[in-house]
This record gives sequence, structure tokens and C-alpha cells, in this order.
Amino acid sequence: MPLSREMQRLRAEHAALFTLSRIILGMVRAGRPPPRPAELASARAKLRENLVRHLKCEDWILYPRLMATGDQDLMRITRDFEIEMGDLAADFAAYDEKWTGDRAAADWAGFCRETAAIFDMLAARIEREERELYPLAETLYASGAAVGAPVMDGSTFSN
Repeated sequence: MPLSREMQRLRAEHAALFTLSRIILGMVRAGRPPPRPAELASARAKLRENLVRHLKCEDWILYPRLMATGDQDLMRITRDFEIEMGDLAADFAAYDEKWTGDRAAADWAGFCRETAAIFDMLAARIEREERELYPLAETLYASGAAVGAPVMDGSTFSN
């Protein structure tokens, strides 16, 4: 898939992640009692699936293409984002593993606090990508510099 379409997809995934996080935060901020377990579990599963898909796309497509440009500043920025995201992904995985449905119900206040904190970190990261990294990638795509190696897109190879 061309980088321009990947960038559109990544931005759409950001919008989906914001929407899903707002839904979950709405449940969290509603206070007691907790929402129905199935409702919360469904929203969390959708967010997790979208986040994992998004991170894989960045890791497997965007970052390698940006690193392949040879531009030292862009490579440094990309590496910084990649390292930072690895830490945030690990933090999210730990949060997600810790807060089972039963545990969230048993310690609703703790779940609410940690959910708000991790979602704040995700939102800040998405905002930085939208403000700093994605415009660089789009500029490079427009100039033809971010061609990179062919990548597998599920069923096709493309540049």
C-alpha cells in the first residue's frame, strides 16, 4: 500500500482510538455503579484490537520506511518515537492484563484512576504523532523520499 494511503489509515485509526477511549472514559467518569461488565469488556476489547493493529502498522510499515530515508534527523525522531511507543505499549499491556473485569468491579475507583492515566498518556502520544511525526512522513512522501522497501500488506506487496 502506498505510504499516502497508510498515513490516511493511521490517521483514521487515531480517530477510532480517540472515539473508543471517550466511550470508556465516559463509563469511568460516570462514577458508581460500574457499567455492565459485558459493556465495559466489549469497549475495552475493541480499543485493544484497534491499538494493537495500529501499533503493528507503525512498527512494520511507517517506522521502517522513515528509517530507510537516510535522513539523520528523521531517523533520530523516528527512533525516539519508536522507543517511546514501546514503553507506552508495555504500560498499556500491563494495565490491560492487570484490570480484568472482576478486578475492575472489585476496585472500581482504582480502575477509574488508572484508566484515566493510561488514556491520558495514549492521547498525548497520538497528539504528538499527529503534530510532529505524521506531517514529516507526509512531507517526505510528497517529495518522494520515503519510498522504502516493499512491505507485505496482507495479500499484496507494494511500495
